[in-house]
Amino acid sequence: MADDDRSPEEEFQELLRKLLAGEGGAIDPEQLSRLSGMPIDPATMQTMMRHLQGAFASGDEGISWDLAKRQALHIANQSSLAITSGQRTDLDAAFSLAALWLSEATTISELPTPPRVITRGAWVEETLPVWQELAEPVATSIADALTSALGSQAPDDMQDLIAGAGRLMRTVGGSLFATQLGHVVGRLSTEVVSGGDVGIPVMPDGDAAILPQNFADFGRDLEIPDDQLALYLATRELAHARLFRHARWLRLHVISQVRDFAAGIHVDTDALEDLAGRFDPSEPEELRRALESGALLPARSEEQTAALTRLENLLATIEGWVDVVTAEATTRLPSADRIAEAVRRRRAVGGPAEQALGSLVGLELRPRRMREAAAMWRAVTDAVGSAGRDALWDYPDLMPGADDIDDPAALVARVSAQARGEAPQHDELDDALARLLAEEAESGASDGAASPDADGADPGDGGADEPGPEGPRPV
Repeated sequence: MADDDRSPEEEFQELLRKLLAGEGGAIDPEQLSRLSGMPIDPATMQTMMRHLQGAFASGDEGISWDLAKRQALHIANQSSLAITSGQRTDLDAAFSLAALWLSEATTISELPTPPRVITRGAWVEETLPVWQELAEPVATSIADALTSALGSQAPDDMQDLIAGAGRLMRTVGGSLFATQLGHVVGRLSTEVVSGGDVGIPVMPDGDAAILPQNFADFGRDLEIPDDQLALYLATRELAHARLFRHARWLRLHVISQVRDFAAGIHVDTDALEDLAGRFDPSEPEELRRALESGALLPARSEEQTAALTRLENLLATIEGWVDVVTAEATTRLPSADRIAEAVRRRRAVGGPAEQALGSLVGLELRPRRMREAAAMWRAVTDAVGSAGRDALWDYPDLMPGADDIDDPAALVARVSAQARGEAPQHDELDDALARLLAEEAESGASDGAASPDADGADPGDGGADEPGPEGPRPV
């Protein structure tokens, strides 16, 4: 049958077969344009085919993280300026003085490696692995939803063909999400001031860093001298990095909490199918807006809400400690209170890129209870000093929880008693555990009294080789 004699359905099936067979280069853009009824730029078509064929050739299925990295670096380096020697000198001096001040305010030791002054591109390179880990559950969910939507909307006579398109749709969905993640992380690199600015440990191995270009943007409208602003932000960054370096378990604890939340995310297939039904490839902005607005993510489940609450409390506990220690270390700064308030407002509201990240993965990284957590840490400091306060980070089971933020008095009483060498007061959990252990001990004693001895014989009944009334018992 000649090409001109084929029906549109047959032509489309042939195009799909070529694509699934890795013959993207053999697809005629004019033919695809005619079938879709829309103009398709040949260069755009060829670029898309190269991406898809590259994914097939590499054996990857799903998420193209290299694509996310390229997109993020493209945005980060677009307006990134080189770090001048003056900026590096000023910030290095701020870090040095901040380290001295911080050592007076906390017993947590200094970092083994010096803090750094980095570009936006370097921040993307070093933090992207964490963003990938946090976003992967959502990316996988979107790829699965696209595959499901394709199967549900295809006609019956194409189901056999569609069954082999799962890998293709995963690649398309993963690439689409990776592009948007790269876009958001790239924009985030233009907003963050330091490594710990977003509240979670995105820098590797607890490193401390400041981005000079973003630092300049942050202080532009505050009317605060740059040297004071640099000292405050350097102190806060060092406090954040020192905490995560000291409490090695804390990084995994935070990431696990985020993963617990992300594991419950599933794409709203109804919203996706509705978008697919009216999607115009000539207007890709609609799909981008749908991803960044969170329109494809359904309302949170009860489990997700509980996980998010736990995460918010954890972040607030961390940020509250950093806030208190930074305030103690910067008492010599005349503008410290004004800078602290500006930082708190910024953390509470979040920038445009942080808001876009929340919509993209359904996660808001803003500690809503930071003021209450800071009040708790101040109360503990007043009661037992900085050494007693910082000791609460030595082990996971010592760290204050949500109940301690709600009722600092109980935490203060507990740590004060420990500081005086008194035995801790038993709470309901301790009493319940003691009762359980007592019951198990009593049950074990009762079983032991009625059970055979160690050799399996009844008490007083003689061993296996002990002679009985009628001679030796056979073994």
